[in-house]
Amino acid sequence: MKNPILHLAYLATVVMVIPVVATAQLGNRTITTGASFLLLSPDARTTGVAEASTGLLPDANSVFTNAAKLNFAGDKGISFSYTPWMRQLVKDEHLGYLSAFHRLSWREVLGVSFKYLDMGEINFRDEMGNLSQRYNAGEVSIDASYSRLLGDHFAMALTARYVHSNLGSGSFNGLDMDRANAFAMDIGVYSERSYVNSKQFSKRFAWGINLSNIGTKLNYTNAKESFLPMYLRLGLGYGLNNDPDNRLTLLLDATKLLVPSRPKYRVNEQGNVTNEIEKGKDPDRSVPSALFTSFFDAPGGFSEELSEIAVSGGFEYCYYRRFFIRSGYFYEHPEKGNRQHFAAGVGFRVQSLQIDIGYLAPMARRYTVRNELKFTVSFHPTNLLDEP
Repeated sequence: MKNPILHLAYLATVVMVIPVVATAQLGNRTITTGASFLLLSPDARTTGVAEASTGLLPDANSVFTNAAKLNFAGDKGISFSYTPWMRQLVKDEHLGYLSAFHRLSWREVLGVSFKYLDMGEINFRDEMGNLSQRYNAGEVSIDASYSRLLGDHFAMALTARYVHSNLGSGSFNGLDMDRANAFAMDIGVYSERSYVNSKQFSKRFAWGINLSNIGTKLNYTNAKESFLPMYLRLGLGYGLNNDPDNRLTLLLDATKLLVPSRPKYRVNEQGNVTNEIEKGKDPDRSVPSALFTSFFDAPGGFSEELSEIAVSGGFEYCYYRRFFIRSGYFYEHPEKGNRQHFAAGVGFRVQSLQIDIGYLAPMARRYTVRNELKFTVSFHPTNLLDEP
């Protein structure tokens, strides 16, 4: 297994080096969006490889990563995932995800998913600190995906998404707040091809591109609208088969938010920040404008644009089609969110039933999620894991 080890070392080097090249003293320039729960990886398998899931063998959870993968996932499947969310801070938050797909014909596949983040009970207080209201907050997204095979090894998918964000309703400290709704879509392309070298060795190469959450803005208040977390994801996967029963898949993904970067505002003689933009572009612009200008609107120039790319790398090893080991690392620039975490996971498969567990351990101090566990139970009567 010399080649897999060398490739894995190469991937690890790329994951570490690229973000370091982009590092600069930018100040706190984290990009904020509404309905950020849409960025959360919902299932244990995706979590186990640190979200570098584009090149993974497809399954029902491909609806989240890239729905075009569904054409290579078999005939049908269903998956349920559960995460006790941020238990180090609160005890009543949960993340749930249900996804399924069904093949309509040899070219067409339909996929659906339901994602729910229960934020538990939130207490609102007035300016004097008195309790004014208790509120149960939560966010929901409902997806419907259509994937079509355009060639023997190439597919494209469209996903329609409804988003409901319920963070509070009423008047709080003079600000009127209400529930927000949005509609969005994903466009994904995916290709994979297998090469058989001999009866014992074969390899698989996969790549995909997904443009996600392209849609209307969220209006929580009358003062300002919020962008959805629109992003572009590019990913690769390289699989090595020692024999039909054992696989090592190496993975690499890169993701960039397609929303306006925070501009640098001018400071007056009294040291107060004004509304006058010194560098960068006005963030109050339309969705089509944001999609195109988000590649060159950072006030720090090209180096800051590079820092907005989050990179993740990982691997999945399948032993006799029944036992799975996964690991990976996710890196986001310290001034662009600072999500940096090590991930690991295991999986067990008995006939058509598979159980996966994913573990996430943050490496950055400011990252609030600590030692997170995700659990997934999936059922795939037919799946590429059963193919030689």
